[in-house]
Amino acid sequence: MTQPEYVFHRVEDERELERLRAIEQVCDAATRRRLLVTGVKAGWTCLEVGPGAGSVLGWMSEAVGPMGRVVAVDISTKFLGQQQPRNVEVHQADVRAVPLPEAAFDLVHARYVLIHLPDYQTALSKMLACLKPGGWLVLEEPDFSASRGITGDAGQLASVAKVNQAIKAMYDKLGMDDALGLKLPSSLQHRGMGELTVEYDAPLSSGGSGMATMMKMSAEQLRDKYLATGAVTALDLTQYGRFAEDPQSWAIYYATVAVTGRKPL
Repeated sequence: MTQPEYVFHRVEDERELERLRAIEQVCDAATRRRLLVTGVKAGWTCLEVGPGAGSVLGWMSEAVGPMGRVVAVDISTKFLGQQQPRNVEVHQADVRAVPLPEAAFDLVHARYVLIHLPDYQTALSKMLACLKPGGWLVLEEPDFSASRGITGDAGQLASVAKVNQAIKAMYDKLGMDDALGLKLPSSLQHRGMGELTVEYDAPLSSGGSGMATMMKMSAEQLRDKYLATGAVTALDLTQYGRFAEDPQSWAIYYATVAVTGRKPL
């Protein structure tokens, strides 16, 4: 199977690791809270799809303890490091194609993974198939349709709007859905998942905050792809960066839709 056209493919490694660490700083507390709600405990077997730089993977490893097991699958594992805990097994592979045992995991988690797959339903089917009856699926995916500048310099706000248009255009060009998170609750409902809980987290963030800094880093990494859409100019990207640094500016950079569901017994 052809690897998905991951939008952050071929970006500069050192800066990409910084971006992944920034995501962890912004998002990990909420992710851990959502995983704890499932009752994850010692002895569980978990699957982490798209572990990135590995912070959630490491947390899962500690949560399940030496009698538990965590499997990680990612198309690139270069940011995980060479040494992993003994209860962690890492596969560099496409989740849609890697052989995973059916009905084997108590918990499956993915954060900001499905948005990068045009055929995300294939990956979702794979995750559901490998869940044990009664097992938990926790998905966190973005909704970029929520993005908008709120207050700040008028010229910079105009550039922020154009960058948001470029983000949508980039995903559209790749056959991906920039508002994928919105579709997940209905998708899991139609697949028979029970005990569904849904969170819609759209933080209003000031310039210089963790969220603003993270999105500035993403814009720097994806500069050429944004420019290629024709929706922005180099000046717009400069203005976007300045807006993201200005503590007097406020914006919703994107929303996260978090969906938790349980596979029927």
